[in-house]
Amino acid sequence: MPEASARPQLSPSLSVRDLFTIGVGPSSSHTVGPMRAARAFAAVATAGAKPQRVLCELYGSLALTGKGHATDVAVLLGLAGHTPEEVDPDAIPLLVAAIRSSEVLPLAGQQPIVFKEETDLLFRRGEFLPGHANAVRFTAFFERGEPLSRVYFSVGGGAVVEEGQSAARANLTLPHAFASAAELLEIGERTGLSIADIVWANEEAFRPRAETEAFIDQVRVAMFASIDRGCRQEGLLPGALKVRRRAQTLRQALLARGPRPDPAAVFEWVSLYALAVNEENAAGGRVVTAPTNGAAGILPAVLKYYEAFAAAPTKAGSQAFLMTASAIGFLYKTNASISAAEMGCQGEVGVACSMAAAGLTAALGGSNAQVENAAEIGMEHNLGLTCDPIGGLVQIPCIERNTMGAVKAINAAYLALQGDGQHVVSLDAVIETMRQTGEDMRSKYKETSLGGLAVNVVEC
Repeated sequence: MPEASARPQLSPSLSVRDLFTIGVGPSSSHTVGPMRAARAFAAVATAGAKPQRVLCELYGSLALTGKGHATDVAVLLGLAGHTPEEVDPDAIPLLVAAIRSSEVLPLAGQQPIVFKEETDLLFRRGEFLPGHANAVRFTAFFERGEPLSRVYFSVGGGAVVEEGQSAARANLTLPHAFASAAELLEIGERTGLSIADIVWANEEAFRPRAETEAFIDQVRVAMFASIDRGCRQEGLLPGALKVRRRAQTLRQALLARGPRPDPAAVFEWVSLYALAVNEENAAGGRVVTAPTNGAAGILPAVLKYYEAFAAAPTKAGSQAFLMTASAIGFLYKTNASISAAEMGCQGEVGVACSMAAAGLTAALGGSNAQVENAAEIGMEHNLGLTCDPIGGLVQIPCIERNTMGAVKAINAAYLALQGDGQHVVSLDAVIETMRQTGEDMRSKYKETSLGGLAVNVVEC
């Protein structure tokens, strides 16, 4: 396992577009990231002389759980020129079947090359490359000349960093740059801006505000679309576990009850929302990476709770929810990691819970201090959460874990709103604790399926 100090460094100049992307399941780091890396390499490999062969080697967590996370499918699609944002989830089986049956891959969507998975797509199980636990090496071979090789790291949330390069942006100055929660709160006190307004102002360094508003609204629509589609589908999820979808049945049962004063029904609806999204994700459907695919159900479920159950929900409130949540996500990406291969599930479900708690607190009118408190509560009670998917599939315990994270986020928000923002443990302290906990956590509990439920439950 590589040392954490060798991790590729992310820029503190992060944008909401770095945190929220619309793509396909089941994993941001194991599906979305490798697809982007493969597409990037295909573009490089076809820029000059045409390759005769391409070899892909997967390392670390990508090798150990790649089959269950559809990493092989993602690589094929990426090399063929597809992107997670644009590929049609319903067309993926046919696209992959065509490549496998013909053993011909249209590299970068244009140059047909022979591609045999047994020799050209290798899972180097048990081997880790320095830099990150999610690594992939591509090598292109030419009729003449030396081979071309590139290593990419999938660092979480679908983000990809090429070996030897930084994700930092050049010549970008934010009006309210921050790298810690303390700095974020200080900016708010000095300027009178809410956390959401600080992010709005910073986003104008990337693009006009109207474009950011359109993007945030698109994210909201996509989140709710994944809830709606998840509630309509039925049958078994892909994979050997034969997990049956439950969202449709649960929704019908809730609707059949009709209006009732039972407060617990609210949390049943919230659990349904999260369940629906993560069943879609497990099936390879389209979801919003928020901040990862494995935790994609938490923010949509809590945002839906705000719009369906809050006393006076508004569009501005929903936008503030997402902008505030993104600020908290920036802090985790900058100071720790959102990669389960580095942090365990505390880096996915824990971070999403923290983000959602902050977003809901802001949407309900909480102060900056209360937002920071809610984010801290959301993570504090997810510390040490391991990533141990059975069979390497993003199904058990991942799907239900999102329902728990969503309910916990709502609880954290209301706890914070009942206080004045003053509390003993700071968000910065909790983020640093999460980072240290992730580094101390044994690798078998970090998305390798070598420990926990993954080895103590017999696969069907």
